[in-house]
Amino acid sequence: MQTESTVVYTPTTQYEAVIGLEVHCQLLTQSKMFAADANAFGADPNTQVSVITLAHPGALPKANRVAVEYAVRMGIACGSDITRRNVFARKNYFYPDLPKGYQLSQDKGPICVGGGVLVKARDFDGVVRDTTIQLHHIHLEEDAGKSIHDADPMATCLDYNRAGTPLIEMVTEPCLRSADEAGQFLTEVRRLVRYLGICDGNMEEGSLRCDVNVSIRLRGATELGTKVEVKNLNSIRNVQRAVDSEFSRQVAVTEAGGRLIQETRTFDAATGQTMGMREKESMNDYRYFPDPDLMPVVISDEWMAEIRAQMPALPRERYLKFTSQYGLPDYDAALLTDTRELADFYEAVCTGTPNFKAASNWVMGPLKAQLTERMARDGQFPVSASALAALIRLIDDGTISQTAAQTIFGLMVAQPTANPAELATANGLLQNRNTDALQSLIEETIAAWPDKVEQYRKGKKNLLGLFVGEVMKKSKGSADPKLVNQLVVKTLG
Repeated sequence: MQTESTVVYTPTTQYEAVIGLEVHCQLLTQSKMFAADANAFGADPNTQVSVITLAHPGALPKANRVAVEYAVRMGIACGSDITRRNVFARKNYFYPDLPKGYQLSQDKGPICVGGGVLVKARDFDGVVRDTTIQLHHIHLEEDAGKSIHDADPMATCLDYNRAGTPLIEMVTEPCLRSADEAGQFLTEVRRLVRYLGICDGNMEEGSLRCDVNVSIRLRGATELGTKVEVKNLNSIRNVQRAVDSEFSRQVAVTEAGGRLIQETRTFDAATGQTMGMREKESMNDYRYFPDPDLMPVVISDEWMAEIRAQMPALPRERYLKFTSQYGLPDYDAALLTDTRELADFYEAVCTGTPNFKAASNWVMGPLKAQLTERMARDGQFPVSASALAALIRLIDDGTISQTAAQTIFGLMVAQPTANPAELATANGLLQNRNTDALQSLIEETIAAWPDKVEQYRKGKKNLLGLFVGEVMKKSKGSADPKLVNQLVVKTLG
């Protein structure tokens, strides 16, 4: 039994980590991968099962067309080569929550081959750079059921609802070198599957899960070390912690003269340490062979064209559009493309106003604040895009002030169907642009501050703000500040 270590090694160590990830994404299909059972999270145990899920004799599976399309979408998004003739194989191993005693998966011919995911991450040396995490492949398979160990003190309970749920498994090359790269890769994968609408990406519900393969080697070496797999990590933070912990453990074992074995480990989030579970199976242990009950799935040119036509604009494409066409800074573009819903909303606002930067400021500021307060997903917006665009137009044409606009926005949230212009009128928030009325207020202000007027005319120009502020107070905030500024300068001059 190898001893655990809490030693944390700095990036100056003579060793480097070699990391590969296996990411499982549950697909948002209405039914399971090879059966018509409902595919939904949160149902009562064992209510979404059928004779196919439970492996009754003579029950024959049939591939889910939508699941195949979703896998192809992810492959296109990652720049993978798409396998046109797909064969499913039986992966034989026994778990209590795998009713058939085997899992239907893909062996020699995964549906997507190669490709990569671009991330901006800190490498092992602490340098932040753009890195493409290379994919080995993406394959389709079905999920197992769920063993529940804490529902009964004397027994393990089995819930087969999840058995047969369609999955894609993304397998990277062993090309990652740091916990930050692993975290950024998962973050980008989660964003991609949500953009594509193929997975909700909720790691806390298990719809996105990650296994981490970690080995170490001397810096500069090319030969891979002994690989250790850490299973079923359910948060991006825990993936990063598990990588750092396992790297430190392997270095400690090696430097103490111990021998690393190829094994499967689990991660204890409370202690921050990995723990041994079992020695790792080899590929031969699974005894793969083509499933005789499933016909090959052939993706024709016509079907492929249909899938491509359904692809949405992806985050990188929209980021480039927002920075070039809309002229947004990098920070704005990165935040606005974080989710497909937010990017869609921003573009909808821009159809109603040419002031793209103002639209960005409103979406990133007041709108996002409302979403946070309501703990709502980005698809549930408190105001419509057309109403927000109308509010921006009122500011730009001088009808209302920025201060009044904030008040009106709050009223719009409370009354989602109300028109911004009508709210401004009803609440006395229209800017006063009556030159004669404003000039009268300016004259009153100047008469009340004769000493300040004299100082201003002798060169103390920073007193301009005093006069403008006093006029704004007299107008109860209704005056157009730009017009007031112009009139005050003219009057004092």
